[in-house]
Amino acid sequence: MCIAIITTEHPDYPFILLNNRDEYLHRPTQQAEWWPAPHSHVLGGYDLYRSAHGTWLGMTRQGRLAVLTNFREENDKLVVGARSRGLIPNAWLKSDPGGNESTEQFAGRLVEDGVRGIGGFSLCYGLAQDVVKDGGKGLAIISNRTPDAAGLIRIAAGPNETHALSNAAYSDRSWPKVLNGEKWTRAAIREGVQKHETREQLVERLLAILSTDTMPKQKENEEWDMYLNQLRHSIFIPAIGRDHLAEMRMPAHEVGDEVKHKAANALSGCYGTQKQIVILVSKQGNVFYLERTLFDNDANPVERGKGDRTFEFQIEGW
Repeated sequence: MCIAIITTEHPDYPFILLNNRDEYLHRPTQQAEWWPAPHSHVLGGYDLYRSAHGTWLGMTRQGRLAVLTNFREENDKLVVGARSRGLIPNAWLKSDPGGNESTEQFAGRLVEDGVRGIGGFSLCYGLAQDVVKDGGKGLAIISNRTPDAAGLIRIAAGPNETHALSNAAYSDRSWPKVLNGEKWTRAAIREGVQKHETREQLVERLLAILSTDTMPKQKENEEWDMYLNQLRHSIFIPAIGRDHLAEMRMPAHEVGDEVKHKAANALSGCYGTQKQIVILVSKQGNVFYLERTLFDNDANPVERGKGDRTFEFQIEGW
């Protein structure tokens, strides 16, 4: 139950992106890095479980960015589609860095190629330039429900906007984590600006939002699939267990070697917020990218801050 929060309300950083990646903690994931050639212009983490090595979030030296959230359709019993959802942001990020494919053209390409075999998703994507610079079109949102390129939703095309997207259709405003994420982000930026805080202090405020745990506790005898509905309440998901084996109930918050013995594969065992990302883009096109890893690939907790990776670069051609 990931979340992405996008805001244009800060005067010094007119584009800010916050993201929590919630995943099964045994699912192997590459930490953020500049990708190997021929895609060395792409920055981000990526999945190591499926051969497609798809990503959920990335940015390029040219200002392209994409963040993807999954959602399950009604009566969708497939946890993993025949094709990886991570291929979708990859297709935008790996585009020719010298090309100028528009968001509309990409949407047409995506719809034309089809999304058969891919589970439910929403993709927020575009160019940082179209958010920060005057007259930009902002970012686009496309999903497997979008009938054609004309159905694109546009956000962040001007200042003083804050939008959150989680594991439901963008138009679904019933999720508390979405509403709280927007409200808390606005408040954090307003207070930080009033206090003339540094970039480091701003980042800490934003990480605090991503770390806010309002997850209801699992009730006795509450089935896992029913409990999953509670994930819509909390921006941060603490490590929670699942009853994989009929004779064994895994207690909440259990991590480490004990879970490894109980987890049947990379899509079982403990589930929770695995990574947190903060991206700031200044008015001058300078990018600050922070990825915080909370669990290693063996589901062992990483001390806060010890798994941080930061990157700074200037968007080319700004």
